[in-house]
Amino acid sequence: MSRITKLRTIRIAERPNLIWVEVETDEGLMGLGETFRGAQAVEAVIHEQIAPQILGSDARQVEAISRQLHTPYVGFQGASAEIRAASAIDLALWDIKGKRHGIPVHEAMGGANRLEIQAYNTCAGYSYNSNNVARRVIGQQDAPQGPYDDQLAFNTDAGRLATSLIEEGYRAMKIWPFDVFAAATGGQNISLVDLKRGLEPFRKIREAVGDNIEVMCELHSLWGALPAERICRALEDYGVFWVEDPINKMHDVEALADLRSRVRVPICGSETLSGTTQFRELMAANAVDVVMLDLAWCGGLTEARKIAAIAESHRRALAPHDCTGPITLMAGLHLALHASTAIYQEVVRATLSTWYRDLVTELPVIERGMVKAPVLPGLGTALRSEVKLRADATLRESA
Repeated sequence: MSRITKLRTIRIAERPNLIWVEVETDEGLMGLGETFRGAQAVEAVIHEQIAPQILGSDARQVEAISRQLHTPYVGFQGASAEIRAASAIDLALWDIKGKRHGIPVHEAMGGANRLEIQAYNTCAGYSYNSNNVARRVIGQQDAPQGPYDDQLAFNTDAGRLATSLIEEGYRAMKIWPFDVFAAATGGQNISLVDLKRGLEPFRKIREAVGDNIEVMCELHSLWGALPAERICRALEDYGVFWVEDPINKMHDVEALADLRSRVRVPICGSETLSGTTQFRELMAANAVDVVMLDLAWCGGLTEARKIAAIAESHRRALAPHDCTGPITLMAGLHLALHASTAIYQEVVRATLSTWYRDLVTELPVIERGMVKAPVLPGLGTALRSEVKLRADATLRESA
């Protein structure tokens, strides 16, 4: 038996949405998990609800613990603190599993289908999505914070941005130039003028680099069905690889399937969903072409590998999400290497080059746009020791 003896959470004020959990066992192993958004709420769930349930449990029983934590009486949707907390615990248990056997998690799951996978760069900036305030509109008036301020770049010179990505070996990128126009109507309409403005970055990319880079369009679940269809139809001429989360309720599979039947661009979804049931319904309705999932939100690796199996049975491509934290990225990479229909791993070069590396000991190795398989046991990384010693760190333990 490998008895769980302690749960420890760590969060820092500089990144108020991020929280890490360390799970310790009586065999001297420690696993690291992570989740994102509402860190204080997740902290409370871990110590006040989860700790009494799993302290003393056998850490080897990952499936049983996942099933126990993934079915709370309330809060079972992906948006809940309960599922985010359960996801973080699950990632830590898989980290322990790999370390116990001295193998990477992708091997612990049954082995890799590939030892590298293509990356696409989400064109976010250095501080994108890193605090509790709404995403600010980025525009011409902003000054770049560094060479990889890619959100500013796609709003100002998308052609040059695409060229820089190709020079580094990336062959795919994701942008979201329509977001700024949603607020005017609550996402219920988009004018022809705004539509054409939103199309400008795609035009500039094709003008600069032709068809030498794939371009994904993120719509962030901001739109009603009518404007989503108008945007998707307009994007057909630019050969976008997918349109992601086009409608404002991605669990509405009927509306999403209807949209997919009306347009010729592939539809991707959704990082906002949780658990096998929601994803099964999404695929059964033929509502998506590409399955996007976030391992820190959907239930962890245990639930994610089941979702990946459903995607395989429906012959749907898989693409793990990352725009939140380094542990989620590492976990998503292990799944992307293992899952048979995975085609991409999302990365953000701005965060990889700055604050991700300040938090953890190891990050994915990317060479000419390909992400290499981690070789260290478990998830293959750990929090840097100085993170817990920071003046803005909050640590809490249950034992």
